[in-house]
Amino acid sequence: MSAPANPGSYRPPRSAASTANYKKLMSHLELHGTNSRNSSWLESMRASSPTHLRPLPFTSLAETHEHVEWKRRHPSVLAKFDQVTAAAKGKKIIMFLDYDGTLSPIVDDPDSAFMSKAMRAAVKAVAKYFPTAIVSGRCRDKVFNFVQLSELYYAGSHGMDIKGPTKWPKHIKPQEKSVHCQPAWSFLPMINEVYNLLLERTKLIPGSKIENNRFCLSVHFRCVEENIWNRLAEEVRSVLARYPDLKLTQGRKVLEIRPTIEWDKGKALEFLLNELGFADSNDIFPIYIGDDRSDEDAFKVLRDRGQGFGVLVSKYPKETCATYSLKEPSEVKDFLRRLVEWKRVSMKEKQRIN
Repeated sequence: MSAPANPGSYRPPRSAASTANYKKLMSHLELHGTNSRNSSWLESMRASSPTHLRPLPFTSLAETHEHVEWKRRHPSVLAKFDQVTAAAKGKKIIMFLDYDGTLSPIVDDPDSAFMSKAMRAAVKAVAKYFPTAIVSGRCRDKVFNFVQLSELYYAGSHGMDIKGPTKWPKHIKPQEKSVHCQPAWSFLPMINEVYNLLLERTKLIPGSKIENNRFCLSVHFRCVEENIWNRLAEEVRSVLARYPDLKLTQGRKVLEIRPTIEWDKGKALEFLLNELGFADSNDIFPIYIGDDRSDEDAFKVLRDRGQGFGVLVSKYPKETCATYSLKEPSEVKDFLRRLVEWKRVSMKEKQRIN
């Protein structure tokens, strides 16, 4: 899969399954009435934010059997660091990082999700040794403004807006430089239209925030009182009822509106591996670190490829395709630092032997 010369020239097909599922859901809700619909969406919105139910944290002395079992199946990547580096030895590591909840803490105001200087330094150091991409649901330009590192690949809007570095680390070969992909280009007018409608329909719902991420929209309900979550969901769904080419998904305290094309963070990961020349390589070791439902698409790709692994950032047990876990962004920073130090030591050892 090569990057298009014209950003809008490559368009993955609309997902027939997504459109069919959307229509099926609408029919089900019409059949079972408002109460069933509200209950279903409320439970789904609660499930999208497991911290709302306040389960016991991993550090509690009263850990449940479920927590212990989950930790056994998804151990800390820091605790298994030697095992990880042994598996990566002799292979090329490619790093994929989500932003919110991974490189920066989740905050009430999405516009204030700044990363620390220490985290920026850790990411910069990683990019010095490994091809590194930020894969986020946010608008690509907004993520770049948060990260402020020109040597990275950026995949915004859940991977629907991808662009390569503007500053080239030594590991980037000349043919790897022209990366530009916007598979949902034709949806821009529709997305902007829905954005304006949602602004109008939700302006009286306290705490709600509509974020235009260019190729997708985010409806944040982190600051909305739970007793009006249903009202917000109803407003969003009533707008989308007229746009079957858009689909509604959920993340951590956010409703996501995306085009119904066969594209997600997993597809973005595969696209970047292909553009880097690693699509059919057996000597690569991709690592994807993320905290949200949307990152599961990328975790699944790595699991199915049998290469590298996914790392879920969460303090609480969740169903996941990731192999390992980390509790919070501070642990992500520690892992990145250790990975860089391991690489530096490995390079010095190689030079000494040669």
